[in-house]
Amino acid sequence: MTDLKTEISSTTYPGRGIIIGKSADGKKAVIGYFIMGRSENSRNRVFVSEGKDLKTQAFDPSKLVDPSLIIYAPVRTLEKSTIVTNGDQTDTVRDFILEGKTFEDALRTRTFEPDAPNFTPRISGIVELNNGDFSYKLSILKSNEGREASALRFFYEYAQPVAGEGHFIHTYQCDGDPIPSFQGEPTLVNIDGDIDTFTDNVWQSLNDDNKVSLYTRFIDLATGEFEDRIVNKNQ
Repeated sequence: MTDLKTEISSTTYPGRGIIIGKSADGKKAVIGYFIMGRSENSRNRVFVSEGKDLKTQAFDPSKLVDPSLIIYAPVRTLEKSTIVTNGDQTDTVRDFILEGKTFEDALRTRTFEPDAPNFTPRISGIVELNNGDFSYKLSILKSNEGREASALRFFYEYAQPVAGEGHFIHTYQCDGDPIPSFQGEPTLVNIDGDIDTFTDNVWQSLNDDNKVSLYTRFIDLATGEFEDRIVNKNQ
């Protein structure tokens, strides 16, 4: 298991990242999602709550250039599921689940982002509550070694989460030009403390120049109730 803070801080630009796991006391499902940016357009964002969901919006609307890949709902909450992604595939997953289909069914209709030459991967996760416990899944859709016409789709299922453990996946392996996509399986990481400790650990580990916003959620497995935290660099 890799130390979460060490893993996050090991690169200046992991891009956008999802962390899902179980709290150390075994009582909560844990979700974290962060965004980073190198361009002015990417950095001009904040997270805002929208009911039980989360959305991105421009911090300064006058500076918004292209909203297509940066304005979306990262989190959608259903009765027993929480969906978290780095793009508008959040709504694709939600719509498929409401139709009785699956997380995988939804993402097989999507591919990586059309932002050549980076072809940013689409990363997605889902937490599914079940009788006082939960399971979770992660996915990454990425180009095949930078080929625009060739997509790779990976799905990871965690049916029996372990207290104090989680998995971390992010869009980019490291900074670069073009930026290399994440490689390998989601990283096994530790999940420590309550929601405020977890939030602070993640936020403080992100590169100061490139971090933009962070969202965290702890879901009580006994009641299904949850609490959220939002940290925005732009205030």
